Amino acid sequence: MHFDLLGPLSLVRDGRPVDLGSVKQRLVLACLLFRPNEAVSKERLVTALWDDQPPASANANIRTYVRGLRQALHDEADDQPRIVTTHGGYLLRVEPDERDLDRFDAATARGREALTSGDAERAEAELVAALGLWRGRALAELPLPPQLSRWVEQLMERRLLAEEDHAEAKLALGAPAEVIPRLRALLDRHPLRQRAWVHLMSALYASGDVAGALAAFRQVRRVLAEETGMDPGPELTRLHDDILHHRRHPDGSSATVERVAVSSVRVRPEQLPLVPPGFVGRELHLSRLDAAVGDRASGPTTVVISAVCGMAGIGKTALALHWAHRVADRFPDGQLHVNLRGYDDGERVAPADALLGFLEALGVPLARIPSSLDARIGLYRSLLASREMLIVLDNARDAEQVRPLLPGAGRCVVVVTSRDQLHSLVAAEGARLLALDLLTATESRNLLRSRIGGDRLDDEPDAVADMIEASGRLPLALSIVAARVATRPTFPLEAIAAELRPPEARLEVLADGDVRRVFSWSYRALSPVAARLFRLIGLHPGPELTSAAAAALLGCSAAAVGPVLKELTRLHLLTEHRPDRYACHDLLRSYAAELTQGAEQGAERHDARHRLYDHYLHSAYPAARLVQPQWTPITPVPALGDVIHVPMADQDAALAWFSTERRVLLRVIRQAATTGFEAYAWQLAWALTTFLAPRGLWHDQFAAQQVALQAAECLGDLNAQATASRLLGRAAARLGQHDTAGDRLEWAIKLYEQLDDEDGLAQTLHNYTEHCFVLGRVDEALTHGHEALRLYRRTGNRAGEGRALNAVGYMHAVRGDYRQAIVDCTAALTQQRLIDDHNGQAATLDSLGFAYHALGDHARAVSCYERSVELFRASADRYHQAETLVRLGETHAAMGNAEAAAQAWRLASAIYDDLGDPTVDDARRRLAGLGQAVGGPPC
Repeated sequence: MHFDLLGPLSLVRDGRPVDLGSVKQRLVLACLLFRPNEAVSKERLVTALWDDQPPASANANIRTYVRGLRQALHDEADDQPRIVTTHGGYLLRVEPDERDLDRFDAATARGREALTSGDAERAEAELVAALGLWRGRALAELPLPPQLSRWVEQLMERRLLAEEDHAEAKLALGAPAEVIPRLRALLDRHPLRQRAWVHLMSALYASGDVAGALAAFRQVRRVLAEETGMDPGPELTRLHDDILHHRRHPDGSSATVERVAVSSVRVRPEQLPLVPPGFVGRELHLSRLDAAVGDRASGPTTVVISAVCGMAGIGKTALALHWAHRVADRFPDGQLHVNLRGYDDGERVAPADALLGFLEALGVPLARIPSSLDARIGLYRSLLASREMLIVLDNARDAEQVRPLLPGAGRCVVVVTSRDQLHSLVAAEGARLLALDLLTATESRNLLRSRIGGDRLDDEPDAVADMIEASGRLPLALSIVAARVATRPTFPLEAIAAELRPPEARLEVLADGDVRRVFSWSYRALSPVAARLFRLIGLHPGPELTSAAAAALLGCSAAAVGPVLKELTRLHLLTEHRPDRYACHDLLRSYAAELTQGAEQGAERHDARHRLYDHYLHSAYPAARLVQPQWTPITPVPALGDVIHVPMADQDAALAWFSTERRVLLRVIRQAATTGFEAYAWQLAWALTTFLAPRGLWHDQFAAQQVALQAAECLGDLNAQATASRLLGRAAARLGQHDTAGDRLEWAIKLYEQLDDEDGLAQTLHNYTEHCFVLGRVDEALTHGHEALRLYRRTGNRAGEGRALNAVGYMHAVRGDYRQAIVDCTAALTQQRLIDDHNGQAATLDSLGFAYHALGDHARAVSCYERSVELFRASADRYHQAETLVRLGETHAAMGNAEAAAQAWRLASAIYDDLGDPTVDDARRRLAGLGQAVGGPPC
């Protein structure tokens, strides 16, 4: 199968042409061939076909065109589809040499290699073969979108270079007469190509037509003056002088004359600025930049472009200059550098001005530099076409500022740095994107060590760790901290770390390094709506937010916030580190918080917070009801009508949402309690506990409920105080804080009695039963368990009744009355099965397993425990799953089945270890007691 692009687009399979369908269908194929074996998004295809006015049926039409192409490309001998559907787009599988373009590039590379090594005959054969692949303009007869038009222009530049190389090979073979007609045809279409004029004049002179060679020089001088306002370059001028004075190189080679002339006048600029001191880390990025230089060997006519992007202060310039100095000797024609000042306070550098500096550096007299941008681009690219140079374009604002400064062809390497993600440069020019992240903790210490004496750092490791954390591992901030330490040699590091610890003070401490000013350059580049969202993100507690949360802050729809988030992400004020999970660096968040205090009115900040907390509460509450449907619900504050809430399809979706948002919700609870939204704080804490408790995340639950209780007390809401006090007591009991647990549960009992809330009282007595049991007060625990059972029955709480029956049964088992325990627990199990309480059934089966084990009915105990483990696993209650696994292991051990016991205890150890629960030590001791015979890694 051959895809032919160097002319009208066509496909040949097994020697026969294939019908590619309509124009738009062929355009889709062209886009896929533009990036073979890479995913092309549907959005890019839509833009290529309809620009910015796609019809409503655009996506459906794209699917139709892809379906038609799949039929056209189908090959019965190939069991793999040619077009693969990817996430959000399509990928065309192209094998090596199936595109005529790939064969052209390979042949021209071989031809140039032969030309360099002096094998003109082989060079001429390869270049003839390469040029023979062209059937006209690339992708002729198709209405090309901008991205393909630019690509076609690049292909044309590669073809013209190959034509010039072919002329050089023919001249070296002593066949000037064959070169002349082809060069005249080329120059009729592209009269500014000075290298082609050199070859034409050399061919005419070698053929004996001296007058024709001099006339050609007059013609090119006139064309250049009219089109660019400049005289011919040094190569043409030197050749003209040689012809006037009949000077020939001894071997008669006009190509050699050209090379001698060029080498005698070519300027080698070295514009790289001083490399910043103390560069550390970035080994992966340095290796990727090194690889880009190496890739020139395989594609000598392709300019290699690397785009280094990242947030302000991340070290983009430091990386680019450090690497550039390291490899400067690999570029024999020198280095060009310009600071484009894309985000500086001053006016950014226009491409025309940057080109002026470059052309001067390349030896073009100021009076000879053309005034128009297009003419400067043409001259610049002509001068670079045969050179190997490194070009560093620092601090670019966007791709449009960069494009005029890119060589058209040749063996140059370009490194661009920008806060913009430069997606269009990646898409259209094939730039390789290197996104910089924060330094690691080790790299951060090394940066400080490079600026500060190592002894000071080693003497105060805790203070160093705090300074690194406060700077957020941002190289700019770390450099400022290092300077602050270096200029205070008598200060202990702890004193400087203390200055940095309050988040609200960090920007002020770092003011000497103009952190605010550097951030402001990015902020001022934003559109008004993006700037407002950035300010409002200063109200979000972090560490990350979703598009729905951003929409709530901004008070708009999900569709409207998408482009705004893309703008913030593109400029690295946000980072989308996972799909729809946006993170903001702590220093940027502090900067945003400062901005929102100055730009947003108090009422606007209040409304934005209200929408944010409403979004989280009315997403969390339905999720909580799905996770723990048996829990007695609370009545949340009414939802705002215009705020996005995350829909929860089922329990799995609710669990996944809580798992993802847990850290955010803990921060939101604390923030809501301190910003006048206490009702949201305690209700969010209740909802989050439905997720935390079954996982044994007792520290998180304790912290959340402490805030919830304080918020409830501020409100004077006794019901909220009772709920928070009960849940706080339960968490304290699990953490072994028995005095706190007793105080909180007893206070909740009093409040529920005062409120005459029998259901709440029953729940608290149930928790108090467990508290008394843990303290060894089994008789008291049984009494409270019976009272909770009575109250549950009075209020008709069947889930509570079943769980209280189980608690009473377990107390009987602990007291040795195993028969009564089985009676109570069997009744509980029957009740729980009727109402489909899976988690309740799991707990009751665990109690039954305990009773059967004590009676010596080990087989039945194992059956109960295994079913309990299944149900706990299904309800994602990992903490109680581990507890039951420990008891299951005990029963297996009693039966003499050491291997099964070891497996159960390994699973329990893995769960406890994952939860960070100290009970893991007990499970490991049990495993160790079995001996080496059943050892092995955890299951």
